[in-house]
Amino acid sequence: MKTYTICGSMRFKKQMKEIAYYLETAKEFNILQCVYCKENTIPTAKELARLKDSHYKKIDLSDGIYVVNINGYIGESVQEEIEYAKKRGKEIIYHCNREVPLNE
Repeated sequence: MKTYTICGSMRFKKQMKEIAYYLETAKEFNILQCVYCKENTIPTAKELARLKDSHYKKIDLSDGIYVVNINGYIGESVQEEIEYAKKRGKEIIYHCNREVPLNE
C-alpha cells in the first residue's frame, strides 16, 4: 500500500475529503490529508506557516502526491507543492480525468 499526500485548493475541501475516502476504501491507498479548519476561521500567519510546514513534511513521508485539480484548476500553493514533490522524486497523480465518484 502506497502513501500519498492529497494536495488541492481549499475551494475543493469537500471533494478532497470524498476523494480521500474513496482512495482509501476502493483503491487501498494510504492518504495523508491536509488539515481543515472550521468554517469562517481565518488562520493567523503563524498558524498558516505551521500548517504549510506540516503539509510539506507529509509530502516528505509519502510515496507521492495526489493532486485534486477539479476542472484542471491548480493554484499557486499547489503548484509549489508539485514542484517540491518533483524535486524529491515523488510520484504525482492528477485527479482530473480519473474515475473517482464525487457527490457534487
